[in-house]
Amino acid sequence: MKKKLILGLVAAMACSSFVGCGSSSSSTSTNTTNESNAQEGATTDSGATLAEEQTLKVNLGGDPKTLDPQLNSAADGSHVINNSFEGLLREVDGEIVPGVAESYTVSEDGLVYTFKLRESKWSDGQPVTAGDFEFAWKRGADPKTASEYMYIFESANILNAAEIARGEKAIDELGVKAIDDQTLEVTLTVPTDFFVQLCAYTSMMPVRADMVDDEGGWAKDPSKAISNGPFVLSEYKMGDQLIYVKNENYWDAENVTLEKIVYYMIVDESTAHTKYTAGELDINEFVPTDEMARLNAEDPTFYILPKLGTYYYAYNMNAPQLQDVRVRKALALAIDKDHIVKEVARGGEVAATGFMPTNVKDNQGKSFAEVAGDFGFTGKADVEQAKALLAEAGYPNGEGLGEIEILYNTSEKHKQIAEAVQEMLKQNLGVTVKLTNQEWAVFQETTNNNKFDTLARRGWIGDYNDPQTMLEIFESANGQNIGRYASETFDAEMAASRQTSGDERMEHLYNAYNILMEDLPMLPISYYTYPIMVQDTVEDWEITSVSKMWLGDVKMVEIEE
Repeated sequence: MKKKLILGLVAAMACSSFVGCGSSSSSTSTNTTNESNAQEGATTDSGATLAEEQTLKVNLGGDPKTLDPQLNSAADGSHVINNSFEGLLREVDGEIVPGVAESYTVSEDGLVYTFKLRESKWSDGQPVTAGDFEFAWKRGADPKTASEYMYIFESANILNAAEIARGEKAIDELGVKAIDDQTLEVTLTVPTDFFVQLCAYTSMMPVRADMVDDEGGWAKDPSKAISNGPFVLSEYKMGDQLIYVKNENYWDAENVTLEKIVYYMIVDESTAHTKYTAGELDINEFVPTDEMARLNAEDPTFYILPKLGTYYYAYNMNAPQLQDVRVRKALALAIDKDHIVKEVARGGEVAATGFMPTNVKDNQGKSFAEVAGDFGFTGKADVEQAKALLAEAGYPNGEGLGEIEILYNTSEKHKQIAEAVQEMLKQNLGVTVKLTNQEWAVFQETTNNNKFDTLARRGWIGDYNDPQTMLEIFESANGQNIGRYASETFDAEMAASRQTSGDERMEHLYNAYNILMEDLPMLPISYYTYPIMVQDTVEDWEITSVSKMWLGDVKMVEIEE
């Protein structure tokens, strides 16, 4: 009885019906349910009977480091933020639709966006204003904030964002201006097709100047946390639960049926799966690898959805053993990725032949990765080539290379993959590998500060469907560049891509990718999929094109035996 929204990875584009130069039509919700739906006997559009208790139980897998929109950089925090805050726009059912902005116009040259905000409120009753967006965006783009997602404003090509990041201009010169309480004007450096996608991204959601703090702790403190989305924080139990309740001041509250979301923080996949099968969880994406094949064949509540991202190991480019690119390529060539995805991960992943996922498109609608080529990498290991490269670098059979460490965050799946890589490097190259795991919060601190020895597990999920989203994290000044890769030629191509458009822009991005894959500052393992389990009692759940949960339309329903 569940209506499930599965989104294509290229659906969230700028062609939504309310968008266009001079357009100003308001949003109309497609939901017909409202607060009265929770009454006895009420039904949904699918004909299902609403459950008396409208509480959703979701496993986040860990305690988010922060829930501050501008400071968060992790998937767990993004899931929560996407349901507690609302940006100018929002992605629903694969389309960009009105959020706080009920309409916008674009100048003829494609550089100036003018957003008209609807009347809306924060959870404490104060109005949401264009000034809140101006403050939030300038806060996120300000180097003093030290946001790991500072680069997103440069990615969006907002005027002066790049110069501000380099310290050449003051934050007040960012091309974002509140004309009045209901009008926000954004100026870009070049026309940017995916700009509207980013207006729905969590890092670009509003915050209020009188509430935030430098560490982002306010957003996890129920006595301080305010939000402007469907749900607001009610209770936080460190390492255990986040409890959100319906935000009655949300502008579309009448179409929100859920009364409560309980986010659990269960790291162990076996424990989480046991609780799911016992009905103690409604949504769980932390599924034991050993169970996936059976679940895929037998359990209709198990789904494998598409995902725009790559699972990889970041090389610490400051590590002495990794200075020679032949060593980095030898390690990559010694890995049988087909074996890992089929026999170890077993979640429908695809063996990576490069860093760029095959579902990222160029401006002609072609697969960027397929056009760029595989750079000599396939799903299979090339042991002879790997041995030859390692010997050329002065380490025949791994002699003299020293111990390699793989750091990963605590997870049974990450452990199993790391063990497989450890065995392959030992057997194929004679390289000794030590495995180290850290809890998620500690792991983030370690990797973000480049304090890992040689290799660290990493996953990157694209923020929008454009090659730039996968490439920009390797720019030398990017906060996500945990391995500290630095290439002047790569940076120059990326910078040139931001000053051009169309085929010329894409040529710079292809050049940048060629440089990246020749330098190989990472070891790609697989292209992601999104395994997730959702009970049949959950209707109208959604995973967006950038793999964020949208729960604002969810309804808990009764299932007939």
